[in-house]
Amino acid sequence: MYYIVLKGRKTGIFTSWTECEEQIKGYSSAVYKSFKTIVEAEAALKLTDQALIFPTEQKGVKWQEAKEKIAPASELIMDSVCVDASCIGNPGDVEYRGLYTATRELIFHKRSMPNGTNNLGEFLAIVHALAYLKNQGTGIPVYSDSKTAILWVKNKKVRTKLERGEDNQEIFNLTERALKWLENNEYSNLVLKWNTPCWGEIPADFGRK
Repeated sequence: MYYIVLKGRKTGIFTSWTECEEQIKGYSSAVYKSFKTIVEAEAALKLTDQALIFPTEQKGVKWQEAKEKIAPASELIMDSVCVDASCIGNPGDVEYRGLYTATRELIFHKRSMPNGTNNLGEFLAIVHALAYLKNQGTGIPVYSDSKTAILWVKNKKVRTKLERGEDNQEIFNLTERALKWLENNEYSNLVLKWNTPCWGEIPADFGRK
């Protein structure tokens, strides 16, 4: 058997489970897959090497992923930014915005983009907030009610099954820019899960449920 590790302590092709396990055991959101032949392994690795954004399942290759658990925050910090996205349809028209939590003041609002998903909108909202706060020189936290988007930000990797087409170039271009920003910038802001059961809907919610 041959093992590919896409995300772990070391990445690449390994020839034994022991070597593979050393790279993924205890590593947050490790991504890996086993193959019977070196030819299959090299072909699968080439697929992911060519893609900036790729879903967990790609051209018949279903990668195994150890997902990190995102627990809701226990304490509400009012001096913060909260973000949310709205998608009319799935996929459908997507918009997102960010508010200052204490005053509900609107900080930014991205107009509607066609043929996107809510997860992509939530991801873009978090990165937009982080970039905004870095420009402002403030380290206050960012709240989102999307576990998926928070994981994408933490992992600096987007996994979407949405196919890119002529009508959704804008949201994919923004996603690529957001990923590059995460790769090239450091930030001290915490990205926290909004505790909806305790605090109600996140203030940035569009109220379209």
